[in-house]
Amino acid sequence: MIPALQRVARSVLVLLVVMTLTFAIFYLAPIDPALQMCGKPCSPEDLEAARGFMGFDQPWFVQLGTFLVAIFTGRTFGSAEVAVQCAAPCLGYSFQLHQSVTELIVDRFPVTFSIALGAVALQALFGIAAGALAARRQGGILDRTVTGVSVVAASAPAFVVGLLAVVVFALQLDLLPSGGYEPFTESPLQWARHLVLPWITLAFLNGAVYARLVRSSMIEQLGLDYARTARAAGLPERRIDRYALRNLALPLTTLIALDIGALLGGTVITERIFGLPGLGALLLDATSTADLPVIVGTTLVGSLLIVLANLCADLARPLLDRRLAATGRRTSALSDPTDPTDPDSLADPVDPTEASSPVDPTEASSPVDPTHRTTPSDPKAPTPQETSS
Repeated sequence: MIPALQRVARSVLVLLVVMTLTFAIFYLAPIDPALQMCGKPCSPEDLEAARGFMGFDQPWFVQLGTFLVAIFTGRTFGSAEVAVQCAAPCLGYSFQLHQSVTELIVDRFPVTFSIALGAVALQALFGIAAGALAARRQGGILDRTVTGVSVVAASAPAFVVGLLAVVVFALQLDLLPSGGYEPFTESPLQWARHLVLPWITLAFLNGAVYARLVRSSMIEQLGLDYARTARAAGLPERRIDRYALRNLALPLTTLIALDIGALLGGTVITERIFGLPGLGALLLDATSTADLPVIVGTTLVGSLLIVLANLCADLARPLLDRRLAATGRRTSALSDPTDPTDPDSLADPVDPTEASSPVDPTEASSPVDPTHRTTPSDPKAPTPQETSS
């Protein structure tokens, strides 16, 4: 329980640091959102009134404190005569779009969630499978093909892969729509058809990391003593592969969790290429129009999702490996000898009843003196003189 509470406390601290830095960077930038709200012509008095209405007339750390309080209690912009209400949790208010940042994020989040859900499933499935097959056939044609495709996918820009997918599958073959979004509640089939190309693009780009990780780790696992012992004991190769993949559960869980958090925070390029109204598109539009409340709100939500995903991965580690449950560190003393994920558990245990008993030092034979002639053990045995006579 204590290690879990420590991880939660560290995650909260990281989130507060990220929130402070993000807030300071964007609000210390030489951009005045009140100038856009004031309009033209804008007198100095009107500009100061606009800053006071938006809450930008205070120091940045005071604005940060007001922002944190507004998350839990809400906030009112302006005075009683002309006031704008922002209900809790209030992440700011976009005076350009005349809508709270929380409402904008809630409206766009289902699109980003749909993209992340399918992309992570595809990239994990195909990446792990490709890496395992390449490790099993090390040095073969399949291994070289997977390695080459992984290198190309890891180094290819996202916009190039996305545009190629649109040209081939949407324009040339006319198999899938080139963009747009249909809610799942209206038409599940159209929802999936509009998301196939974004899913394929992200799975191709991110699946290369899974393939390379699984391939290198599987080759290392299959060369360890427990794998050779299991192979010598006659276990089938598929079962040995399952044992090796189980030992990769921890790094794969961490990688999947981080990918989920990053994708939920918004895929800016992918959403722009396929015309998807997600969090990435919202952040890009806010950046082009210098809408600071939207920029800060979406950035903080993306950071929150990444921190939560990392926290979930840390909390899941003791569940995947019981050796981490007590101290948070893997120790051999905590390993279960019957656990199939433990490499040492594949070796046959020694039967204590068959073990040789220790030798009594009092019964050990003394060294033989070559000058001393031993007498026969049988008193009735003839002596050499009796034999010669």
